[in-house]
Amino acid sequence: MDHHDPDISHHAALDARLVAAVRGIRLLTLTSWPASHQAPFLQSVARGNPLLPQVSYPKQDFSEARRELAAIEKSVDEAHPLGVYLRDSVRSWDLAASLLEVLGTPAVDHYSSQLFGVPEQPMPGNGPTTREAARHFIQIAQELDHELLAPEETVPVSATALQLQLQSDLDDFFDARIITVELDADLIAKAAAGATRIRLRTSACFSAYDRAQLFHHEALVHSLTALNGRDQVVLPSLGLSSPRITATQEGLATFAEQITGSIDIQRLKRISLRIEAIAMAREGADFIQVFNYFRDAGQTAEESFSSAQRVFRGVPTSGGAAFTKDTVYLRGMVSVHTFFRQMLREDKLRTCRWLFAGKMTLGDAQALAPLFEAGVLAAPRWLPQWLNRANGLAGALAFSLFANRIRMDQIGDN
Repeated sequence: MDHHDPDISHHAALDARLVAAVRGIRLLTLTSWPASHQAPFLQSVARGNPLLPQVSYPKQDFSEARRELAAIEKSVDEAHPLGVYLRDSVRSWDLAASLLEVLGTPAVDHYSSQLFGVPEQPMPGNGPTTREAARHFIQIAQELDHELLAPEETVPVSATALQLQLQSDLDDFFDARIITVELDADLIAKAAAGATRIRLRTSACFSAYDRAQLFHHEALVHSLTALNGRDQVVLPSLGLSSPRITATQEGLATFAEQITGSIDIQRLKRISLRIEAIAMAREGADFIQVFNYFRDAGQTAEESFSSAQRVFRGVPTSGGAAFTKDTVYLRGMVSVHTFFRQMLREDKLRTCRWLFAGKMTLGDAQALAPLFEAGVLAAPRWLPQWLNRANGLAGALAFSLFANRIRMDQIGDN
C-alpha cells in the first residue's frame, strides 16, 4: 500500500475537502456562553433573588457545508477503511452542524444525545449506566471527603504561578517552545487546550493536582494528538476535533490522568456531578436548580456557575434539555481502559500508540492499523512517557486484569 494507490489518493482528496468544509463548524466555541453572563447572575444570587440567565445565540446556517458533506459521503468507498472513516466523520460533522442551526432551542438536546450519548446509557460491557457510575463516585468522594488530603494539596495555586510551572513542564517535554501557556480573563472553563496553546482562566485558583492533570490530560493528549494529526499527509482531518472522537479523546485524557496517578477523588467527583446535573436538567431542572446542586455539593459560587453553564450550553436555561458532552468522560475512560487491556491481552499494544497519531476513535485505531503499519499514515511524532514505557503500562494493566476477577462483595472483614 502506498500513497499513489488510487484508493488512497481518492480518499485523501475527499479528506482535504472535508477539512475545508467543516472550517466554520466550531461546536464548543459556538455553544459557549459569553463570560459577561457570570457577574450579573452571581449578583442576583447574592441579593437572594437569582435570575435565570438569558443567553442569545447568533443564527447559524451551514447548508452549504452540509451539501458538500453529503457530496463527500456519496463519493466514499465503504469497502475501504478510509471510506468508512470518512463516512463516519461526515455524519458526525453533519450532526454538529444541525445542532448549531437550532441553538437556543430544546432541539439541541436531540442532536447532542446522538453525538455524545446520555446519562442513562450503559457503560461498556453492559455495565451500570453512566449515571449510576457517577453516583457511585459521588458517594465515595463524599464518604472520604477531605480526610485524604495532605496539607500541601489544599494550598491554592494562582493561574500566574501555574502558567509558569506548566510552561516549564512543557518546554522540558518538547525540548522547545511548542505549546504556549496563556492566561485568559474571559475563559469560562478553568482551562482549555488547542494544538499549540493552553489557556488558563486568569481568576481561577488551582490545586496541586491541577498541574499534573493539565499536563497529562490537556497537553499530552488533546494538544499532542492535534499536533501529531497535523503531520498526517493523507488524512489531515486527524488533526481536527471531530465530534465523534470526543468520547475517545476525553476517555484517553482521563485514562492518562489515572495511569500517571494524577487523578484525585475530587476530580472524579467533579466529572460525576456534571453527569448527574445533565440528567437533572433533562428531567426539567432549570439553571438555578442545577447551580444550587453544584453549590450544595461543595463548589464555590463561581465554580457552580461554570459547571452549570457547561450543562446549559446551547439550550434554554429553563430546563428540560441539556448539552450532554460531559457524559463522555466516565464512559470514555472505561472504554479506553478496557481497550488498552484488550490490546494487551491480544499482544497488540502498538495499536494503542496509533491512538496518538491524531484524533480518532478506538475503532479507527484498529481499522486504520494496516495503513499505519504500511507507512501510509504517519506514526505519532510525540508520545507521552507512560505509553513509551510499555513494560510499566503492561504491568499496571495486567494487575488490573487480575484485580477485576476479585469479587469485593465476597471478601470478609478479616
